[in-house]
Amino acid sequence: MSTTESDATHPWPYPSDDASPLSRLEKRLPTLLSVIAGMVDLIGFLTLGNIFTAHITGNLVVLAAVLVRGGPLNLAQALAIPVFILAIAAIWLLAGASRRRGPSLARLLLLIQFLLLAGVLIFSVVTNPSASPHGLMAGIAVMIAVSAMACQYALLRLAVPGALSTAVMTGNLTNTVLSLLDTLSPTQPLMEGASERLKRSLHLLFGFLVGCVVAAAAVSLLGDWAWSFPVALAGVAVAVR
Repeated sequence: MSTTESDATHPWPYPSDDASPLSRLEKRLPTLLSVIAGMVDLIGFLTLGNIFTAHITGNLVVLAAVLVRGGPLNLAQALAIPVFILAIAAIWLLAGASRRRGPSLARLLLLIQFLLLAGVLIFSVVTNPSASPHGLMAGIAVMIAVSAMACQYALLRLAVPGALSTAVMTGNLTNTVLSLLDTLSPTQPLMEGASERLKRSLHLLFGFLVGCVVAAAAVSLLGDWAWSFPVALAGVAVAVR
């Protein structure tokens, strides 16, 4: 039995009428989600005790350093890791129970991410966790934000598997450099589709950077209300078709 190009790109058996909507999502969603990820990561870092809400690797590194070298343990930073795992598992269970695939599943998970980010905004405005970034209220806000980002990670892998990562920029920077070298090289490229991969990676890098810059300005001007920016963009993402 032959394998079509669509099957190679999308390993799950999507209905044929979902192919075009899924392709549009792959083109339109990732850059927007990368902006959201940049905002969430930086707002969380600046207002919630220097914790990475979208970059779990950073929390693992800091936690490992504390365990080996000693020093005060930020409990919220340690809890962010198992909470992220549990949130991923919860999204997986929900996706299975919904029996949705492709764009239909993407819309459901985008809605969940929007609700979680809206929860962070409401909770932050009411409790003002940035006033005590290592306190209980900040810890709760961190867990909600981490769950929102876990939803975004799971969304891409489960519903839009052809998309690149929107939060881990190390891989996208690697793709950018390698694709740029392949594009400029006069010899045979080492990777297929270098120019398209370069374009996609640059969009994600630029989106994440824009999200970080806007978030830094928003925190300076609005404090806890800065969470309204990723909430607004998450609402836009729900409407993407």
